[in-house]
Amino acid sequence: MSDDKLRLLVLGAHPDDAEVHAGGLMAMYRQLGHSVKIVSVTNGAAGHHQRTPDELTEIRRGEAAAVARLIGAEYEIWEYPDGELQSTLELRRRIIREIRGVAPDLVLTHRTNDYHPDHRAVGQAVQDASFTVTVPLIVPDTTALRKDPLIAYMTDSFTKPNPLTADVVIDIEDQFETIVDMVHCHRSQVYEWLPYLDGTSDQVPQSEAGQREFLAQWLATRFTSTADRFHQELIGTYGQQHGSQVRFAEAYEISEYATKLDESNRDRLFPGAP
Repeated sequence: MSDDKLRLLVLGAHPDDAEVHAGGLMAMYRQLGHSVKIVSVTNGAAGHHQRTPDELTEIRRGEAAAVARLIGAEYEIWEYPDGELQSTLELRRRIIREIRGVAPDLVLTHRTNDYHPDHRAVGQAVQDASFTVTVPLIVPDTTALRKDPLIAYMTDSFTKPNPLTADVVIDIEDQFETIVDMVHCHRSQVYEWLPYLDGTSDQVPQSEAGQREFLAQWLATRFTSTADRFHQELIGTYGQQHGSQVRFAEAYEISEYATKLDESNRDRLFPGAP
């Protein structure tokens, strides 16, 4: 791969986490010809109220494959049981191997105070793999990297013990329809499981077009909330005129345990944040 091509690795806990939390940035990378690999660390087998775990695992693999085809990304689902993930030494080693194998410029993952134990476990394992990916005698069956990638945490709304610090906020309005298309692939989640959890199953339309509109409204609310929350940061990034009019945004907090954010890598790795 030539030096001008970037590699983005998203380590999420479940199939659909990457799309919901970082779909805009992933779409930008693919539009620019960069490489995107999505990893779901768990098999997603617990995310339903009617399907059996074996049935759901196969459904979710198919949904992830549809996303991969849609944007031209690589999508891998690991075998760890959904809802039972722990930040073990074995998981850390697996993630070290993954980061070394991909040699990404940017890694995205969850924060360690996310609401879901699987999210926290992935975030902790990635944090613990930071720096050690450069140490040759740790997991010596793979070649150590010469330097850490930049590691960023995806947007969440949780405040304790600390709210997300928006080191980078990007305008994703141009990518919105692609994000909707990606998340629409995860039908077992957005039209079945999540409405069941929210008590809104009776509000899900029967037609596919109606469902997609239902989903677009849900995503628009999420991304508008992020834009409103980080309104001043958007103005700081894009200027008063553009920044004050951003409707849909994604925010990222940079991990202090890996490569530091500076002007040069910010411009390269976050193309939506000039």
